[in-house]
Amino acid sequence: MKFKCPYCHTQRNPSSASRTIRKLGSYYRKSDGQHLSRFWCFSCRKSFSAATSSPLKGQKKRHLNKTVCDLLTGGVSQREAARILKINHKTVVRKFRFSIATAKEELKEWNKKFPLCTEVEFDDLETFEHTKCKPLSVTLMVEYSTRRILGFEVAQMPAKGRIAAFARKKYGPRADHRSQARKKLFSEMQNFVSPIALIRSDSNPYYPKDVKRYFPKARYETILGGRGAIVGQGELKKLKWDPIFSLNHTCAMLRAHINRLFRKTWCTTKRADQLAGHIALYALLHNRRLATG
Repeated sequence: MKFKCPYCHTQRNPSSASRTIRKLGSYYRKSDGQHLSRFWCFSCRKSFSAATSSPLKGQKKRHLNKTVCDLLTGGVSQREAARILKINHKTVVRKFRFSIATAKEELKEWNKKFPLCTEVEFDDLETFEHTKCKPLSVTLMVEYSTRRILGFEVAQMPAKGRIAAFARKKYGPRADHRSQARKKLFSEMQNFVSPIALIRSDSNPYYPKDVKRYFPKARYETILGGRGAIVGQGELKKLKWDPIFSLNHTCAMLRAHINRLFRKTWCTTKRADQLAGHIALYALLHNRRLATG
C-alpha cells in the first residue's frame, strides 16, 4: 500500500515499512460500523488512519449528513428535523453549516459539466432577515429549457412600501447592494452562458444596462409581469403562457422547499450568508435531480 503521512508527508515504502510507516492495529467506528486501520509514522512519531485527513473527521453522526440535507431542502425547519431524527438541534445546525461550506463551489463545478447555455432567464426573489423591515434580494439565473439553476447572489436592499418609513425610523437607512450583487452574478455567469444567448427578465429598468455591459452580443428581451396566481403564492403567474415560466417555477420551488422562504412562516433568516448557503445547497440537489430525471 502506497500512501503518505498526513502530518509530515513521509511516503510509505512497502519494502521498508518498519522504518517509514507501519501498521498499528485498527479501531471500530461506531457512526457507520466500519473497521479502520491505524498506522504509525517513524519520522514524526504520530499515528493516523485513513479518516485523519477526511473532511468528516470528528463527526459522530456522519451517517445523518445526507438525511439532514434532504430534510432541510424539503421544507423542514432545523428544529423539526432534530425532532424527526431524535437528535439535538445543535447537531442539525453543525451538519447544515458543514454542508453549505462548499455547496456554492460544488454548484459551480457541477454547472461546468454542461455546454454554454443559449437561452436563460433571471430575476430577483425577495425575502428578509430577522424582520420584514430588513429585506433581502436573491438574484437568480436559470436555464430556460431545463430549469437548471446557474447561479445566484444574495444582497440587502432597503425596505419599501408601507413599512419603509417605519423601517428607517427603527433601523436607520439601509444600503442597497442589489446592483453590486447583480454585476457579480453576471460576471460569474459569463463562464456558463453563451455570449450570443437569448436573455429574458421582467421589465425592471435597472436590468438592461448590466446585461448590455456583461453580455453585449446577447439578445435581451423584457417581459411585462403578470398577476400572481394564488397557487404559486405570487411566483407563478395568472397567464395562459408565461414567457419566463422556468424562472418563476424555480422561484416557487425555492419557496416550497426552503422553510425560511415560505410566504407564511415563523422560521426567519438571521444571517444573509446562511441564506445563501441554504439556497446553494438546494440548488445543487435541484440540479442533480433534474439531471437524473
